[in-house]
Amino acid sequence: MGAMSLTPPSGGAPFRAGFACFVGRPNAGKSTLTNALVGTKVAITSNRPQTTRHTVRGIVHRPDAQLVLVDTPGLHKPRTLLGERLNDVVRATWAEVDVIGFCLPADQKLGPGDRYIAKELSEVKRTPKVAIVTKTDLVDSQRLAEQLIAIDQLGKELGIEWAEIIPVSAVGDKQVGLLADLLVPLLPESPPLYPDGDLTDEPEQVMVAELIREAALEGVRDELPHSLAVVVEEMLPREDRPADRPLLDIHAYLYIERQSQKAIVIGAKGARLKHVGTTARKHIEALLGTPVFLDLHVKVAKDWQRDPKQLRKLGF
Repeated sequence: MGAMSLTPPSGGAPFRAGFACFVGRPNAGKSTLTNALVGTKVAITSNRPQTTRHTVRGIVHRPDAQLVLVDTPGLHKPRTLLGERLNDVVRATWAEVDVIGFCLPADQKLGPGDRYIAKELSEVKRTPKVAIVTKTDLVDSQRLAEQLIAIDQLGKELGIEWAEIIPVSAVGDKQVGLLADLLVPLLPESPPLYPDGDLTDEPEQVMVAELIREAALEGVRDELPHSLAVVVEEMLPREDRPADRPLLDIHAYLYIERQSQKAIVIGAKGARLKHVGTTARKHIEALLGTPVFLDLHVKVAKDWQRDPKQLRKLGF
């Protein structure tokens, strides 16, 4: 018996799966590109700093491959110890992913920020690097050609061998499919890493809890910034509903630390909590694409932030 092969019996190309991350200056078009690739809006915007090492931004499912897009915090010139620590996380991620996409907008000349990132990229030897020229819909073909030449030059200067230089316009969906075609061969042969149908690895309940928390903090952020935790107890489809009119029941608890905060969350005659419910429900329905009945309860969990047992229960 030879080594185990992942080649499908049909004799087609082997299935590939792996991780990619997009890097680039702010506004280089990274999240637009992610959303276009995954085909649905997944980049949940949330103001809390990410605690996990790798946040999965989206998963591209294809018959021949699965491409998992991970987030890295932005790389910047460190001014503080935290900045240096963050940069170390970035470098570690770059070394661990299977391919790095460096996003450079077509409508802006290469600047010092791009050069700084490229210089750091040149230190990461083993990971294949792809230069992705974004926002090509904003320039004419001559400007685009100049940008492609500049990127090629930058690579030569810093000793980066671009696996590909790919122009895309996520807005026009033009070469987004092509981009996936070119990234896939750079991934290792591997069975799928996530079940089909997953768009992001943040379970829906976590995302729903986050949307409720955002709605609850709107306007009272100063009074309860961190002393509010949300736990989604259950999400169940309502029984006896016709198939064309489903309803999802969501029961969630808002935990605060002190009795005095309860009044702030509930508001006069419950008006504030009602408003929170309405706002959160709209966002949840948009996220899940189904009508929702949202049942919210406010509970006091004394000093939960300092109690390891409570923190675990609340998912921290």
